[in-house]
Amino acid sequence: MGNSLRAAALLAFVVLSILVSLLISSVQQFGAHGVFNVTRGEEQLPEALISQLSERRREIVPLLSLNGDEDNFSDEPLDSTWDARVWDKSARGASRASVDGMGCDSLVDMQALEVLGSGYTKLVVKANLAGGLSVALKLVNEQGIDMGKCLEEFNEPEACRQLVAYKLKKEMVLLKRLQHPNVIGLRGHCESQRRAAEAEGQGGAEGGRLAVILEQGTPLQMIQLLQSPWEDRFKVCLDLVHLLHFLSRSPLGSVALLDFQPRQFVMVSGTLKLTDLDDISAELTHCRTGADCTLLFPQRNFTVPCVRGVCEGLNQKRNMYNAYRYFFTYLLPHQAPPTLTHLVDHIMNSTGELKGDINETLQAFEELLAQYQSGAHLHNLPAAELTDYLLLRRVGGSGGEYRCWLSYSAQGCVLSVHSPREAAHICNSHSQCSSFSLTGQRTWSGRLLASFRSSSAQLGPDSTSDVYVKKTTVSVSPSL
Repeated sequence: MGNSLRAAALLAFVVLSILVSLLISSVQQFGAHGVFNVTRGEEQLPEALISQLSERRREIVPLLSLNGDEDNFSDEPLDSTWDARVWDKSARGASRASVDGMGCDSLVDMQALEVLGSGYTKLVVKANLAGGLSVALKLVNEQGIDMGKCLEEFNEPEACRQLVAYKLKKEMVLLKRLQHPNVIGLRGHCESQRRAAEAEGQGGAEGGRLAVILEQGTPLQMIQLLQSPWEDRFKVCLDLVHLLHFLSRSPLGSVALLDFQPRQFVMVSGTLKLTDLDDISAELTHCRTGADCTLLFPQRNFTVPCVRGVCEGLNQKRNMYNAYRYFFTYLLPHQAPPTLTHLVDHIMNSTGELKGDINETLQAFEELLAQYQSGAHLHNLPAAELTDYLLLRRVGGSGGEYRCWLSYSAQGCVLSVHSPREAAHICNSHSQCSSFSLTGQRTWSGRLLASFRSSSAQLGPDSTSDVYVKKTTVSVSPSL
């Protein structure tokens, strides 16, 4: 109980100190096992508000009943006791969700809070937990448009907060259903509950506050990506294709990302992850003819077949073209290895024209990756170039840094190479390069990182490094 109260006080501090104008009303009590309930007061709410609460529950019901061994939640009445009977039994069932199981206790002693963003519905806050783990907390945005509209229409703060919180609950269920390496990880959640005694006589629904706990990511910065090495940009596109392949056959069926924008993604330890599941749809588009199956985009339109009354592959095609116009166009062709441009061009043409499906796209990306990793695209490099260099083992370099385009280091020239032979070819193409070193450090694809230096570099013993020096410039101590 002590930890629960401490967590309650801490989240109240977040509400009142960082989000002063956003979350003004006090947080009465938090409990590690609290449930965000609707109780006896709901029948006193305006009929239109009751209808909206029921509609939000109705949106979640199909997401709760996917496996034959689960309860049939569609038979549950969508009345004021829905949360107690359904939500606590299913959505919070840790035994059926492979999440970390963090709760209010996990938020005790969190610090270094920072608002990451806000929208119509949600506020996202960064928090450092005890032990140094950083997480993202999603909360109801109490000054967001959704909350404002509800208050303006009904003036029922508790019920409006709950109405908006259902969007967070829906997203939490989706995160459990759509677990994938390229979907943000759900760590758990913390829910508050007003004491029943406090709610009596006040009318309306019993309200609480919900914090969804997610793994911490870094917002995707397209401008920064455009200045990154091609290999890293390719990795972002490859991750996206893996995600779209999963969404084409997810536990919910074929899922469309209706708000497909770079801002919906974050980077976590070099991996692209979808972080906002507000606007996804697994609904099939019904049709009578192909004319009913048109995808409308600003620059052009596409039509998919109408098969047995359903637009075949519409969600998948929508995702693929959005990936092309928001990601591939900017990240994939620029600075691609010249001998791989034919594979890149094939991907760009097939996705830009929607000529293939996601399976063929994934296959094309995997072929491109295999060629890049194997070094097969380098077979035409002159083998004799490496003979121009003297190999010095267990030797490192310092100084002599110069900058080059798309370097892994802002202070020098660090590029990925398949082998010393490719590094020698690159060094020969740089007028200021006189040596390069390899430490065995590798990129995500397994390629080596090579540091290129000018003739002013100083060489010395280094057990982790080998240096290749141009024979025409070598001037080292015999001891090396």
